[in-house]
Amino acid sequence: MSLSAKLETLKSLRPLAAAAVASLSAAWDTNMIYESNSIEGNSLTLRETDLVLAQGITISGKPLKDHIEAINLEKAWEHVKTLAAKASQLTDTDLLSIHRIVLTRVEDQYAGSYRSGAVRISGSLLVPPNAVKVPELMEQLFAEVAAITDPLSKAAALHHGITRIHPFADGNGRSARLAMNFILLAAGYPPVSISPAERIAYYQALEAADQDNLPAFQSFLEQQLHRELDTWLAALTNT
Repeated sequence: MSLSAKLETLKSLRPLAAAAVASLSAAWDTNMIYESNSIEGNSLTLRETDLVLAQGITISGKPLKDHIEAINLEKAWEHVKTLAAKASQLTDTDLLSIHRIVLTRVEDQYAGSYRSGAVRISGSLLVPPNAVKVPELMEQLFAEVAAITDPLSKAAALHHGITRIHPFADGNGRSARLAMNFILLAAGYPPVSISPAERIAYYQALEAADQDNLPAFQSFLEQQLHRELDTWLAALTNT
């Protein structure tokens, strides 16, 4: 079944039972926060992430930074959901506000602002552009993305554009995934979470996009979106 057909099936189930959606969303949110942070090297497990978020527990032996990253990403995700409920387009100002939440109390000096110096992407041959060019490149990226009508293509282009430009000193990956999910939510799709087990495939797809093969990254996201739709449809049709 195509993505559009699955989306129409999901829409046909709406309005969804509030209790079922709340339970599914809460579990999904915690898992996404764990997975997105884990990809970036956060040491908290899924269970530990849940304890930090749900009960405010401090995990013995784990860095305070890892706890703050989990709390911040939860706040940033709630902010994204609020934005997506009000608007169909994400702006550069929105992205900066998302990034500010992601890095608050982690690296306050960088939170919510474009980088002022050079950066390198670990494990990648891509050299991000000079910091002086970042504001102009980001403005151009948002203009190009706004002109794309297909949600999957739009989400892929925005995510890859952010990671390619690498506009921030830190927090680029998490901010890119949140921006991608804004596009999906605003279009009525469920959001996507990328498992740490798929980190290599994820990075390979991004590297292919760096070599002007954006369809490879779009195909990777399409597979993730199929999985998310299947999960939600299976859960909601069995409740």
